[in-house]
Order: sequence, then structure tokens, then C-alpha cells
Amino acid sequence: MNVENTFTFDFFQYTIVSHVFTFGYAAMAAGLVYFVLTSKNSLPRYQLSSTLSAVVMLSAFLELLVISQKWDSAFSWDGEAFSPTGTLFSNGYRYMNWTIDVPVLLLQMLIVLGVTGAAFRRGWIVFTVAGLGMIYTGYAGQFYEVERSAPFWIWGSISTVFFLVILVLVYRTVYGNVGRLPAEVRPLVKAVWWLLLVSWMLYPGAYLMPAIWDSADGVVARQITYTIADVTSKVVYGILLAVIARKVSKHEGHDEAVASDVTMPRGGITDVAAPGRAA
Repeated sequence: MNVENTFTFDFFQYTIVSHVFTFGYAAMAAGLVYFVLTSKNSLPRYQLSSTLSAVVMLSAFLELLVISQKWDSAFSWDGEAFSPTGTLFSNGYRYMNWTIDVPVLLLQMLIVLGVTGAAFRRGWIVFTVAGLGMIYTGYAGQFYEVERSAPFWIWGSISTVFFLVILVLVYRTVYGNVGRLPAEVRPLVKAVWWLLLVSWMLYPGAYLMPAIWDSADGVVARQITYTIADVTSKVVYGILLAVIARKVSKHEGHDEAVASDVTMPRGGITDVAAPGRAA
């Protein structure tokens, strides 16, 4: 049982969490539309990244919608506060969603950075094994968060080891391939590393929140933390990869990428020549 079920919530605490969930699945829905509409703006070899982003958006949207409904059914207003109804709220749905999203997010990075062949297969396998190890050990530990007994700390520590392995692999993947890309996108590629580092660091904080801040306010902070981490590491991350893919495609002369470039040159708006027509 998660700690959320051990508290009553005043109107503001309950409503803030409810609104945070709504923001989360609305952001995923908006991201889904973005990735579907812009998937053709890059070369075919990069378009799979946008397709995978759409998969992430759909799975995260459904998970946050379900968890929002669980929140609504787990508590009811008794005239003074929102009290538990006996229907248990669970963060376990997040872990099931991450089972899909984490391997896919890391696969997108390999695609956009142009990793191929044996290096691609090796990176994908290691990313997937480490990612699932991180998720499932954390999933096991969260069942013991109310009493915070030894399994909570043991499984959390094991999950952290996998987490650190992934961070090292992401760093090596980013900085080991950035030199092969056009100079204009290299700062964006490095930004991918910093975005993942900062956003993924929020997840251990949310896992430990019951031990750090064991109160109804701590629950509010926890759900805000989880949702911010999800939106930044999925929506913002996916958009950043899509921008990198488009800029690389434009550098290589892809017509759709050139046509979609809305950057204004210093001299003002200039006409983008259509294929086969001189500017």
C-alpha cells in the first residue's frame, strides 16, 4: 500500500493533486498531436523517433488518466476533508508505464544520434536490461514504503545502481557521438544529457518522499515531482530529439525539414525556394 492511502487531505491538497494529474495527461495528449503532425519533418531514418515519441505519449496519457481516476475513487469528501474510501490508490501504474517508456526513450536517443550496427544493438540491449532492472526493483520497494522496512531501502538501493549505470551509458552515448553531428546541433545534443540528468534525478526524490516528508503535504509534493519528471523526460525530451533530427535532416538537404524551418535570418523573412526552383 502506498502512503497516499494513509492520509486525509484538505480541499486544497486534494484538488492540487487532481489538477496535477490533469496537467500531466493533457501535456501527453498535446505531445501526441505534435509528434504525429511533425513526424515527416526529418529524414526517414529519424522518423521512427517521432513515432516512438507518439507511443510514449499515448502510454503515458492512458497511465495518468487511470491514476487520476484512481485518485478520485480513493477519497471522498466527508464534510471536513477528503478521506479514504477503502479503494486503494497506487503508484504502481507508473512503474508499469515506465516499463514501456524507458526502453523506448533510450532507443530514440540511439536513433537520433545515428548509432548503427553492433553499437546500436549493444546499446539497446544494455539500455533495456538496465532500464527494466531499475524499474522493477523500484516497483518492488515501493510496496514497503508505508512502514519503510528493510526491503524499501534494499530494493531502492539496487534500483539506484541500475539508475547510475543508465546515466553513465547516456553520458557516453551522447558525448561519444556528438562530434559526428553538425556543429549547430551539438549544443542541443548536449542539452539532451542535462535534461535527462535533471529530470531523472526527480524520480529517486519522489520514491524517497515518504521517508523525507511523511505527511499529506509530502504526498502533494510527491505527485507534483512525479508529474514534472514525466512531462520533462518524455514531452520536452521528445521535442528536443525531434528538433535535433529536423536540423540534421535540413543540413543534409531534406526538403520537408527545409520547408518546416521557421527560423528568421538576420535580414528578415526570406522566401524558401521550392524544390526545382531557384530562390
